[in-house]
Amino acid sequence: MATTGASGSDWRQWRRLRAWELAQEGWGIRSIAAALDAIPAAVSHWLATARRGGPQELYAHPHPGAPPKLTIYQKRLIADFLWHGPEAYGFRGEIWTCGRVARVLREEFGVVYHRGHVARILKTLGWTPQLPIVMAIQRDEVAIARWANADWPTLKARAENEGRTLVFVDESGFYLLPSRVRTYGLKGRTSVVPEWQTHDHLSVMGGLTPDGRVLTWVRRKPLTGLDTIAFLEHIGREIGGPALVVWDRSPIHRRAEVGAFVVAVGTDGLAVESLPTYAPDLNPVEWLWGRLKRMEMKNLVCLDLEELHEEFHLAVSRVRRKHRLIPTFFKCAGLAI
Repeated sequence: MATTGASGSDWRQWRRLRAWELAQEGWGIRSIAAALDAIPAAVSHWLATARRGGPQELYAHPHPGAPPKLTIYQKRLIADFLWHGPEAYGFRGEIWTCGRVARVLREEFGVVYHRGHVARILKTLGWTPQLPIVMAIQRDEVAIARWANADWPTLKARAENEGRTLVFVDESGFYLLPSRVRTYGLKGRTSVVPEWQTHDHLSVMGGLTPDGRVLTWVRRKPLTGLDTIAFLEHIGREIGGPALVVWDRSPIHRRAEVGAFVVAVGTDGLAVESLPTYAPDLNPVEWLWGRLKRMEMKNLVCLDLEELHEEFHLAVSRVRRKHRLIPTFFKCAGLAI
């Protein structure tokens, strides 16, 4: 009898079938045991089994295990239960843990699972541990969707018809405290990033254009309406023509002196449009800040603001050279360019 029917990955099955083959060729039990590194009693048992029920009895018979507690249909319902949120089941706070999900399964189906097995079930359903995104309760999702789908195409068309350069503007702070991200290290010895325990920082205004230009304005003090005016003047010099500035409703954008400056320049040189409230994710400059802090300047330790200023400009220079990055910032903001 050939052994090709045996699974190559199941050496135990192969050994049993090989023992039967050798027995058919006239080998003795002790010789078979020595050749296959088995004990004679085991070989004798295999041969007796094959004589009694045929060689097919030597094939592996996988154990099915205990029947599943949940049917396929019931498992599909789990995601729907979780979408209703933890508070729908009496939990406090919008957080799902394996323990909480186990309680939901006990309440809904009357089954008890260990938390470790609950984690495996959730993984098969595509649910993984995630850090929630913080969003303001005051967000108007309808207005935000309308701006991205209707207002943004209108602004693009307006800029093209009027020969304006679209510039998205936003502000951020870059601190001497390093932006920490995960890094590899020796197990049991956590990497250490030294830092100055200070809140000294650079205040930065940034601008992005759909054609890939990155504009920045850096100060070592809190930004004011006068800095906003200075940055608008900087934009005018850099683009060399009329601009359409898109920004949020930050107080420094709404200062009286800023409004007076925009009026003085006139609509032929400068037009300003505001994003919906509580929608920073619509501004591609936000994604520029994220790139600079979490990628270009990650785990970076600076001893003073002068060194931080230099490293910031080096990071911005690297982003400028990576021409494919800017379109991704607009894409992340949900804005087609």
